[in-house]
Amino acid sequence: MRLPAEWEPQATVLVAWPHAGTDWAERLEAVESTYVALVAGITRFEDAIILVADDQVGQRARQLLASVDAGRIRYLTIPYDDTWLRDSGPITLADGDRFVLNDFRFTGWGGKFEASLDDRIVGELVARKLFADAAHRDIDWALEGGAIESDGAGTILTTWNCLHLRHPDSTRDQIDAVLLETLAAKRVLWLDHGYLEGDDTDAHIDTLARLAPNDAIVFQACTDKNDGHHAELERMRAELAALRTASGKPYTLHALPWPQPVLDGGRRLAASYANYLIVNGGVLVPAYDDPADAEAARIIGLAHPGREIVQIPCRPLIWQNGSLHCVTMQLPQGVLA
Repeated sequence: MRLPAEWEPQATVLVAWPHAGTDWAERLEAVESTYVALVAGITRFEDAIILVADDQVGQRARQLLASVDAGRIRYLTIPYDDTWLRDSGPITLADGDRFVLNDFRFTGWGGKFEASLDDRIVGELVARKLFADAAHRDIDWALEGGAIESDGAGTILTTWNCLHLRHPDSTRDQIDAVLLETLAAKRVLWLDHGYLEGDDTDAHIDTLARLAPNDAIVFQACTDKNDGHHAELERMRAELAALRTASGKPYTLHALPWPQPVLDGGRRLAASYANYLIVNGGVLVPAYDDPADAEAARIIGLAHPGREIVQIPCRPLIWQNGSLHCVTMQLPQGVLA
């Protein structure tokens, strides 16, 4: 068993539709426009499975997605607290045509938000017989999908701040051992630095640094020395430069440009270009209506050669301090019934 890299072949991408019963209620129409663009982007390359909370939400999603290829969309009615499926969806291990659906505890990022429905999503998907030869592994240990990156060959990249806060009574060695066992990994690379102001996740790796093909890492840099993030992200850059591949070589580093601050009533939002989504043959890249959008897309394209780059407008998403990767979860090829 191993945790496939995101750039390996996928069966589908899971998405949960926002509705008035979620925290998106205050700005629902704006965020729905991003979800339409997101699903349209996904279905250019592969199928999408959309979770809807009830029939009314399903009808609304179908109405808004009327111009999207309906043959590539499947709807499932499942209750959920919010739409951050990266953190509540299954973390799927694979071995040929055998799969294990890791169902970790989802605690609403350490109890910040209600998460009892989200914590049951994986079990609900299994109950609907969505999967083929897949074992459902219920793990009583808090871990969010956005907290880990895999290269598909046994290396996991993560941040100490997040996992230490989830498990304050555990040592790094103890957390290391859980990750190695549950993710069928060979080694864990830790970052001690890096954060985004406004981030509810306590420094998820998918907002900071992403493993990429050909022993590369794409990371969010900050070149503005007057910005409060500069010193911490420079320390993270140094940590990344010191990491070594399994064969002992340095990683190729791709630095992403720093967008201008996005403020909402004086509150800074966590805009990160690192929070992109890889799909079959493409990469969906966040755009924030910022001059740096085009350069970020170019750099991500360099790190993922041979894939089409599609920009998705994400300013509505960062109102809740997440972006494309946070609201999606890919499933590996072969896992679906």
